[in-house]
Amino acid sequence: MLAVQRHKLIVEELRRHGAVRVSELTDLLEVSEMTVRRDLDSLAADGLLEKVHGGATLRGRLSADEPGFEAKSHRQLREKEAIAREAARLVSPGQSIGLTAGTTTWRLAHHLARVPDLTVVTNSIQVANIFHSAPRPDLTVVLTGGVRTPSDALVGPLALASIRSLHLDLLFLGVHGVTADAGLTTPNLLEAETDRALVAASERRIVVADHTKWGVRGLSRIAGLDEIQVFVSDAGLSADARAAIAEHAERVLIASSRRRNGDGGTG
Repeated sequence: MLAVQRHKLIVEELRRHGAVRVSELTDLLEVSEMTVRRDLDSLAADGLLEKVHGGATLRGRLSADEPGFEAKSHRQLREKEAIAREAARLVSPGQSIGLTAGTTTWRLAHHLARVPDLTVVTNSIQVANIFHSAPRPDLTVVLTGGVRTPSDALVGPLALASIRSLHLDLLFLGVHGVTADAGLTTPNLLEAETDRALVAASERRIVVADHTKWGVRGLSRIAGLDEIQVFVSDAGLSADARAAIAEHAERVLIASSRRRNGDGGTG
C-alpha cells in the first residue's frame, strides 16, 4: 500500500472515530509501528492531526468535499474571472508555464490563449481543451497522462513521471483550501501529489484562489505559504487573511471586478 493510500485511510479513521491508536493502525494497514508513526508525523506536519501518546486525534475542521468540475465552474464566477485577468498580467511571451486543475486556472487559460510563444504544461483536461481549441504554431501544450479525478485532473504515476522531467518558469495553482498553518490543500491525495510535483518543477509559484478558499482545510497538503511567491485573490479576502499570507508570499494581489481600459474579452 502506498503512503498516500495509508494517509487517506488514517484520516478516514480519524473522521469516523475522532482518534486513532498506533496499535490499531498497524493492524488496519498491515505495516510496522515505525511506518505508522512516520505516517502520523507526516500528517501532523501537514496540520491534519494532533499527535498524542500512543496515537493521534483529529485537528480542526477538514473539508473532504470534492465537487466535480461542472459544479465548481458555477461558483464565484465574477471573482474567478477578475482573478484570472489579474493573474494573466504576470505572464510574458516566451515563458514556460504550468496550470494545475481547477475552474480558476481554467478561466485563466482563456486569458492566456493569445499570449505569443507560450509553452503550457497542465494536468487538466479542461485547461488543455481551451488551448487546443485555437491551435497555433507558437503555442505548445503538454497534457500529462494519468488517471482522471472528479475535478478533471490527471494524476498518478504517469503524470508524475512526465512532470518530474520538466522545468517551468511559472506555475499557477488552483486550490481547494488555504490556511495559515496547513498552507494549500486539496481533498484528493493523488491530486495533491501531482500538484507537489508541479511545485517542485517550477521556478515561481502563483496561487489563484477566491476568498471562499481561505479558512478551508482539505485532506492533503500541497505546499506551505512560504513556498509561493504571489497570491492572487479578490476583494472579499479579509484583511487578516491578507496579512497572514503577506507574512510568507512576496506579493498579495487583489483583483478588481471592474475591467481596466484595454481589457478585452478572451472567453
